[in-house]
Amino acid sequence: MKRVALVTPPYHSGVVETAGRWPNVAFVYIAGALRAAGFDPVIYDAMTAGDDLPEIGRKLAEIAPDVVMTSAYTSSYPKAVSLLRTAKESVPGVVTVIGGVHAHFMYEEVLTNDGDAVDFVIRGEGERTSVELVRCLDAGDDPSKVRGIAYRRDGRVTVTQPQPWLTSLDALPAAWDLVDWGLYEFFPLPDTNLAVVSSSRGCDQKCAFCSQQAFWQRHWRGRSAEDFVDELQMLRDRFGVGVMMLSDETPTLDRERWERILDLLIERDLGLHLLMETRVDDILRDEDLMPRYREAGVRHIYVGVERTDQATLDMFKKNTQVEMGKRALDLINAHDIISETSFVLGLPQDTPEVIEATFQLARHYDPDLAFFLTIAPWPYADMYRDLEPHIVSRDYEDYNLVAPVVKPEAMTTDALMEQVIDCYRRFYMGKLARVGEMSEMKRDYFLVTMKLMMENSYLRRYMGGLGEMPSEVKSLLRRWGLKLSA
Repeated sequence: MKRVALVTPPYHSGVVETAGRWPNVAFVYIAGALRAAGFDPVIYDAMTAGDDLPEIGRKLAEIAPDVVMTSAYTSSYPKAVSLLRTAKESVPGVVTVIGGVHAHFMYEEVLTNDGDAVDFVIRGEGERTSVELVRCLDAGDDPSKVRGIAYRRDGRVTVTQPQPWLTSLDALPAAWDLVDWGLYEFFPLPDTNLAVVSSSRGCDQKCAFCSQQAFWQRHWRGRSAEDFVDELQMLRDRFGVGVMMLSDETPTLDRERWERILDLLIERDLGLHLLMETRVDDILRDEDLMPRYREAGVRHIYVGVERTDQATLDMFKKNTQVEMGKRALDLINAHDIISETSFVLGLPQDTPEVIEATFQLARHYDPDLAFFLTIAPWPYADMYRDLEPHIVSRDYEDYNLVAPVVKPEAMTTDALMEQVIDCYRRFYMGKLARVGEMSEMKRDYFLVTMKLMMENSYLRRYMGGLGEMPSEVKSLLRRWGLKLSA
């Protein structure tokens, strides 16, 4: 057991792929840990390469791995299982392993329903467990000695003791040299490589619809500012990375550490563009730091507003007030940083009137980019019990925040989708009409993003697109030098 292939499943929902293409950062660190332990890892991003299952099978036969590992969230899980079945067919004797949030929680279902494709499930963090599992298999030892896994033994699902969290995230071995950098770019800034980076892991919140706080058990750890910024500088200097997307749920949780990160980025003047997500309360806390956000290279911030009524925010356990979302977005906009947020629609109690009220407040909040998402009932989230009676699709591929999986009591799913697409149409046509009021940076960013959304995104594939553009909008796009494809 020497060669390990880490392979992304060929799943495309289009939600995030509108913005660009980026490597799987978890694979980079798992591959680094495997290599440091003496194994031969290969990273194969089948999703970004656009390979179908027959092509994946051919490439795996060429790679000839002893172990194939993949990772899945809920909507990508069916494709991940198909990938592992293909590996079994293409590489005789291969051992298959799956990790990620979905498999972590649903390991019994995974091994019961798909045990022909899946040999082992990795639960929790992957670096230490992957090494211990491959080392155990290589030695022909008993898997029950490996912490943090589940597997079938004598026809029954067996789960071992949890793997402890890594005590330090600094100086983890990272196999960035195994990444095929030619695959990755950020579409609004296409002349530089894009990397996903991680400055921390975990979340200390209790949001009822989210998987992350449950996966990390409300446990948060941050890398030191110096270790993190050193990695960013190395990625720029060695691999030509100019855009860094933070995968952290809450990179700003520790203000002192975050402030040090900003100071180091400013001191070193790396010329990077940082894209990040954080909480609205952290933005409000950091009002005095916002000029340093901008100076450090933060160009795009997503904050999760989710809803514009306090009752639903309280049900979501967001631990924020409605007015905080508006104030946070205003702060981001005031410092010429791209503001992005999302609004969750399709709850059982939603009506056309509720959705219209959400839209009107979304327009009042005035983010640069807004996404109107349908609720996805993760089967391991706190809200699942309340949503389960209203679920109309059991196909996990539909759990992508686009397809209507939950049916509101007072609406059909078709009517819900009509409302969702109407929110998109009115929001973005309204923004386009005001594009001349934007700063040059925001205008260029927005127009490229808008073009991509209308031509390539899930709005076209899943919902039929935004429809025929008004002639005045076409004139605006021509004025700014952009023309839609036929």
